[in-house]
Formats: sequence, C-alpha cells, structure tokens
Amino acid sequence: QVQLVESGGGLVQAGGSLRLSCAASGSIFNINAMGWYRQAPGKQRELVATIPRLGNTYYADSVKGRFTISRDNAKNTVYLQMNSLKPEDTAVYYCNAHIVRPITRVSQDYWGQGTQVTVSS
Repeated sequence: QVQLVESGGGLVQAGGSLRLSCAASGSIFNINAMGWYRQAPGKQRELVATIPRLGNTYYADSVKGRFTISRDNAKNTVYLQMNSLKPEDTAVYYCNAHIVRPITRVSQDYWGQGTQVTVSS
C-alpha cells in the first residue's frame, strides 16, 4: 500500500505565508513527478505546480513568483512554499505523485487526502 499524507494547511491573512508538506510512504520503488493541485468551492481541481524527479519545475501562471515547489527524494516528500497569499488562493490543496511500485515497476497515480488553505482579506 502507498499513502500520501499532507500537512501545513491553515488560516492565514492576505500577504502571509504557508508551507505545505506531503510525505509518501509504503511500498515504493521510485517516485517520478510530484505535484500540487487545488480545488476551490464550486470550481474544478486545477494544477498548481509540478516537479519531476530531475529537471525543471512547472507553475500555474496564477502562482508564479509567489509559490515554490521542492522535493526531498530521500524522504519521499514534496513541499509547497506559498508566499504573498491572496484570498483567491483559498482552496483544498491536494498532493499528487506518480509512484513506481517495487513488484510491478509500473508508475501509478496517487493522491493525498487534501489540506485546507484559507486566506482572509
């Protein structure tokens, strides 16, 4: 079994910062791309940022220059540093990882349970 556990969400005032963490655990051979998505009330889930195991990161235009994604491969953990937060960043943030299992050696998509981020004006 594989599990993604997120932490770090909460309530913050506009202009503030939060750091999200997502740790993968279980039967893992390798982790390819990891990323963060978010879903605001009444809206579709959208991509926020992704980071491959090696290579360049990707950011949605709405968060460029404010959010930074990083990962620690030794800890199977991905982070999202969120600065200069705006009320429109309010959403449930979900961690995503493409994980290769030891036996199958096939990459599968896994999701965290979500963590609420609320930015007050």
